[in-house]
Amino acid sequence: MSSESYLEIERHKAAIFRTDLSRPVRLAIEWSIINNDTTFFDYGCGHGGDVQRVANLGYTSTGWDPYYYPDIPCISADVVNLGYILNVIEDPEERRQALCQAWELAQKVLIVAAQILINAPSNAQIAYGDGIVTSRNTFQKYYEQEELKIYIDETLNVDAVPVALGVYFIFRDEAEKEKFKAIRFFSRTSTPRVCIPTKRFEDYKEILEPLMAFFTLRGRLPVKGELDNEQELLGEFGNFRRAFGVVLQATDEAEWDAIAYRRSLDIQVYLALTHFDKRPSWQKLSLEMRHDIKAFFGSYEEACEVADAKLFSLGKTGVVQRVCEKSKIGKHTRSALYIHISVLSELDPLLRIYEGCASRTIGRVDDATLIKFCTDKPIISYLFYPQFDIDPHPALKASITIDLKTLRITHRDYEQRANPPILHRKETFVTSNYPLYQEFAQLTQQEQELDLLKHKSEIGTREGWAKCLAEHGVEIRGHQIHLVNKS
Repeated sequence: MSSESYLEIERHKAAIFRTDLSRPVRLAIEWSIINNDTTFFDYGCGHGGDVQRVANLGYTSTGWDPYYYPDIPCISADVVNLGYILNVIEDPEERRQALCQAWELAQKVLIVAAQILINAPSNAQIAYGDGIVTSRNTFQKYYEQEELKIYIDETLNVDAVPVALGVYFIFRDEAEKEKFKAIRFFSRTSTPRVCIPTKRFEDYKEILEPLMAFFTLRGRLPVKGELDNEQELLGEFGNFRRAFGVVLQATDEAEWDAIAYRRSLDIQVYLALTHFDKRPSWQKLSLEMRHDIKAFFGSYEEACEVADAKLFSLGKTGVVQRVCEKSKIGKHTRSALYIHISVLSELDPLLRIYEGCASRTIGRVDDATLIKFCTDKPIISYLFYPQFDIDPHPALKASITIDLKTLRITHRDYEQRANPPILHRKETFVTSNYPLYQEFAQLTQQEQELDLLKHKSEIGTREGWAKCLAEHGVEIRGHQIHLVNKS
């Protein structure tokens, strides 16, 4: 008799008591998938923590669980969460049914999350079916990121969108899906400041502000029906261009041009990456995106040609290396370019597309601090330094590396290491408009004057750096160097 025939899996023990929202639900709220206008249902809600916390935020929320809440009816909702359920069901057919049933209930979006195999499970665990039995007598199936997407796509006949490691959103509406995929590549911009407050601008400031906000978001003027206060604005100015002319008199036109240029690049990045999937037809794009493409490129064909030319150029030998070496942003080493996550949208569009080739597989990497572009092999790493702003020389907590040839994901944990790698010259990873740039730069200047950064190979770890500081008789508090009083 095999071990599988007499093991009694206790699924309910896999339910976790959480003190906060689960990551997939938190991401859905951050992306406004769950909002005031949607209903939320948690399929397999365990102890009901997400249901309660979503309700506490003022949203309509309910959930069902076969063990803890069996009497709550399974109802349709705009957003349905299937969070970490697929990996605890040992029966493959039952697993498939759970996915199909949750999808049937989802009117707008299904959230699917499962455990991802980034570190091999312990050998002490018992192999069972296509997974393992844990010490708590629960079942766990660990998916590869790409394996999970293929499973969802083939079971439901959909195109699941990766949001983070092990987290996917599945949209009912194709245009909504494409809108979500596109907006993830929109760079952050802020509305240009008023520098010449003309009387005409001041008189109409209130009704001009929605127009300014729209241009800041989309990099173009609205078309009919896109602006809430359209009638009032057109009644006063006749058309959007004339109204925007008043804005231009009070602000720096070059700043608006820069926003428009960056938006056109954002669209190129998005379109380049649709090449890997089935590129959406013109009708499947959101209405806003269609207006964007007409404004910036004239036609969809032209926009796709421009985007594809950039994408295909990345396949040429040495292109990534040359673009990295030419980058005025980031820290250069012999075999890599390191940038802070905040400056990703300011990079050359080729590097943004290149990074998109990695993040299209795993979604945006939660809480990553730096991105490392290897220049000698097709690898991108996301590095986690949670104390980047606070600690003058923060330690590496973890890294996630993606091999762009195989799409294999490697995770390394440095948190328990006694002597982790640390960072120096933090200002080199950011741009001069980063809030703490001057503070970082001043510390580096002081360290250089004291010859603290001279021996790179010796100061790259916490212990090596501590030894260097001790030898020089100094210590760093905040971002200031202090002499150690040896008396």
